[in-house]
Order: sequence, then structure tokens, then C-alpha cells
Amino acid sequence: MLPYLVTGVAVGALYALSGVGLVLLYRASGTLNLAYGAIGADGVLICWELTQAYGVSLAVAILAAVAVATAMSVLWGTLVEPLLQGRDPLVKATASLGLALAVLGLCNWYWNDKARSLLLPTDDDGFEILGVQVTLTQCLALGLALLATAAATVYLKVSVTGTTMRALADDRELSAMLGVRVRRVEAFAWLVSGVAAGVSSLLLADLTVLTANNLTFLVIPALAAALIGRLRSLWATLAGGLVIGVLEAVLTPLPAISSYRSIAPFAVAIAVTVWLGRHKVYSMRAGA
Repeated sequence: MLPYLVTGVAVGALYALSGVGLVLLYRASGTLNLAYGAIGADGVLICWELTQAYGVSLAVAILAAVAVATAMSVLWGTLVEPLLQGRDPLVKATASLGLALAVLGLCNWYWNDKARSLLLPTDDDGFEILGVQVTLTQCLALGLALLATAAATVYLKVSVTGTTMRALADDRELSAMLGVRVRRVEAFAWLVSGVAAGVSSLLLADLTVLTANNLTFLVIPALAAALIGRLRSLWATLAGGLVIGVLEAVLTPLPAISSYRSIAPFAVAIAVTVWLGRHKVYSMRAGA
């Protein structure tokens, strides 16, 4: 069971990293970006194409993947999102879902849905714990998730842009009236989200399998982790992503229920939401 736990923690860390990217973007723009995984998938497939078909070095291809994901995210955030300003969050989320389906269709048309592999140099290094080999890639995934969560928490509290993002989350109209450059803050949030999408998709493609479908649906557990954090708490989002990843992993060797492990994100998100709702009700009754 220990190998599954190690894998679950690493994959769950990527869910958490993606969830943090979703939460930051939602707090700054009010948009749940359902195209998060598709944007990352496109960048990773371009990375694979550059290394396999054109002999580009892996380092350059990785930078290209992150750059492509970031560019797609920023372009959508600066060209399309302003057209949806003032619309219901559900409309914005649906629009991003349209982008996800369009990108997924293009990826499957050009690269098809054949499973590929993307091996990173960090796969060759690692250490052993209780007879289980832990790769540097798995450590990198967990380290990036922890670092991103801590850095984002500090940034939101102490930086001018972070304070502005928190103000936007509370009242966008009032922030604009006070002179906050909303478009600039939103563009920065889309940039950060694009970088997170590119990096998390690269690591997930290495730890699991490289297909457009697999990486596109990264958004589901990431969204579940973000919902566990109620789209506000970054540390709760981190914890939610890790729990989802571990739960999916430990269900894998159990034949009777392994085929249902994909429901783990929904089960955890629903359980936490219900628990938080009941806790809030009890708190209100106690206060009364």
C-alpha cells in the first residue's frame, strides 16, 4: 500500500497546485476557469512534439510548454473575459468550458488520443523509504504545491497586488471606484494561473500518462480541492488536493471498488461541504 500512498501524495500535490491556481484566479476575476487542464494539455503536447519530432532539447521544450499555457491563459483573460464583465459567474465558467472543449478537440485532432510518455530528468534521481522508491519528480510535485501555497498566502497579505486581489474578492465595483486597475490585476491573475497550469500538467503527464483527455480532466479534482477550500482558503485547498490524491491511489489496488476511484474528488468535496454546512448551522444556533 505504501507505493500507492507515495504516488497519491505526489498526484494529490498537483491537484492542490492546480486548485491554488484556480482559487487565485477566482478571487481576482470571479471566473472558474474550466479550461485550466486543457490549456496545460496543449502546452505539454507541444513539448512532446518539439522533443520527439524536432529534436529540441527537453529544457527548451519545457519552457515552451509553460509559455504556451501562459500565453493562452493571458489571451483568454485579456481578450474574451472583458466581454463577459458583469455577467453571472456561471456564464463565465460556461464560456471557459467552451474553450476547454475547443482546445481538447484540436489536440485530439492533431495528436489523437494515443497514450504517450513524457519522462523528466528528475525521474532518475530519488531515495528509498521503507523499501519504496521515491523519485525526485514526486518530491518536486509536493514541494511546488507547498511552496506555491505558502508564497501565495504571503503575497496576498503583504504585497500591493495581493491586497488588491483580496479587495476584488470582497467588492469589485467598489475597488474599481477607488482607482484599482482591475484589468491589470486580472491579467496578472490569468498569467499566474497559466504558469501553474503548464507546470502542473507537465508533472502530471510524467507521473501518470500523457493524453489530452487525461490532462484536460485535471480540472475536476483541482476544482474539487478548490471547493473544499470554499474558493478562498489556500491551505484548505492544499489539504483537499492531497486527500483526493491519496484516496484515489489507495482505492487503486482494491478490485471491487477501483473502477469507482474517479468519484473520489466529488465524494470528498461533497462530504466537506456538508460538514462545513452543518458546522455553520451549529455555530449559528450556539450564537443564538
